[in-house]
Amino acid sequence: MPTPAFQDIVDTFEFLDGWEDRYRHVIDLGRKLPPMDDALKVPGVKVAGCASQVWIVPRLQGTGPGAAMDFDGDSDAMIVKGLIAVLHAMYAGLTAEAALRVDAGAELARLGLNDHLSAQRSNGLKAMVARLRAVAAEAAAPA
Repeated sequence: MPTPAFQDIVDTFEFLDGWEDRYRHVIDLGRKLPPMDDALKVPGVKVAGCASQVWIVPRLQGTGPGAAMDFDGDSDAMIVKGLIAVLHAMYAGLTAEAALRVDAGAELARLGLNDHLSAQRSNGLKAMVARLRAVAAEAAAPA
């Protein structure tokens, strides 16, 4: 089940006429992300597999499967920063357990992103999802 924030993006995409408008909307979402402190942009939080530079810093509230997920993210590419915002809408506020149940591929397919992103961007998006799922899996694992 998508978060209300992600459903809002889906609803907006359905309202927009074409991919150019949707692309602009994704970029606008990225512009609205809070800026990430440059001190956090260290190699350990850089997402491998992205053509652009991407940093994701997870923040969990609580422990175990019920830990609430959130993260800071940034990129040197505007469209990628927008994709980070889309993923933030998809995952922020979910428990680690609920995040592991998200079928990110199916949810992102509702936006038609796979049809309009380059292979490199699609691979980068998959790498970001894999990072978030790994954070959720680690949080949900028995201590």
